[in-house]
Amino acid sequence: YTIILFYKFFKIKNLEAFKLKQKKIAEKFNLKGRMLIGSEGVNGTLEGTTKNVKAYIKELRKQNVFKDMVFKDSEGTGTGFTKLKIKTRPEIVTLGISGFNVKKETAKTVTADQLEKMYKNKEDFVVLDLRNDFEVKVGYFENTVDPELVNFRDLPGKLPKLRKALRGKKVVTVCTGGIRCEKATCLMKQEGFENLYQLKDGIYSYMKKYPNKHFKGTLFTFDNRMTTDVVGMKKREIVGKCRFCEVPCEEFYNDDNFRPSRKIICCNKCIVKHKKFRSATPERKQS
Repeated sequence: YTIILFYKFFKIKNLEAFKLKQKKIAEKFNLKGRMLIGSEGVNGTLEGTTKNVKAYIKELRKQNVFKDMVFKDSEGTGTGFTKLKIKTRPEIVTLGISGFNVKKETAKTVTADQLEKMYKNKEDFVVLDLRNDFEVKVGYFENTVDPELVNFRDLPGKLPKLRKALRGKKVVTVCTGGIRCEKATCLMKQEGFENLYQLKDGIYSYMKKYPNKHFKGTLFTFDNRMTTDVVGMKKREIVGKCRFCEVPCEEFYNDDNFRPSRKIICCNKCIVKHKKFRSATPERKQS
């Protein structure tokens, strides 16, 4: 099985017609997962047999808007998603602010090769991680600044302090596949951030090319795997810690004390004492 992540910012006029067309193609190849469609573009994560995913990509590329689409693939399990959900939304990644001309306004990119060279040459820069706080807890780059976002919509309110703290520094923004960075850096440039860059094609693309290098831990995924490593990765450090006893841990549970619920990391021993937390993965049962 293969899981693919893909997105693109482009204008869509007839959302319902576009949605029905994409649903028909995904169903043709028995794919499951999520796709968000908005007037600003498409954002999807889908899983299927490797053969069907390849055929799906080939079919999509027949549409002009998908010809230059970058698909990030990783090994699936066949249980990453329970069904196919394709929805229309005001935003394909929810910042709470829209109307950007992303192609023109987004920050310059840094490739995986360029970022690796920056580390190798010991350049003076910081990595600004734009993922949710629980994602950063299980994996992050060296030199990372974590703005501790509960969700992406928190970012605009964090920018004044971040701008002050990062003034004069070279800043490389990162996220899983690149979509948050493309949109966020439009706003950050408007807010006065200078010397601002984004990691092209996201963290996973760097991990795939440079496993066991300057990204520590594992990569959180919004499917039933919860985390993923890359093929060929050697034994690695576990940087996540149990919320209660702080042993190295990467097991996620949902804390329903919050609305909406938040993900926490908890080890097998501590979860026995805290049965109020639900496993974040349907396939995992609490003991």
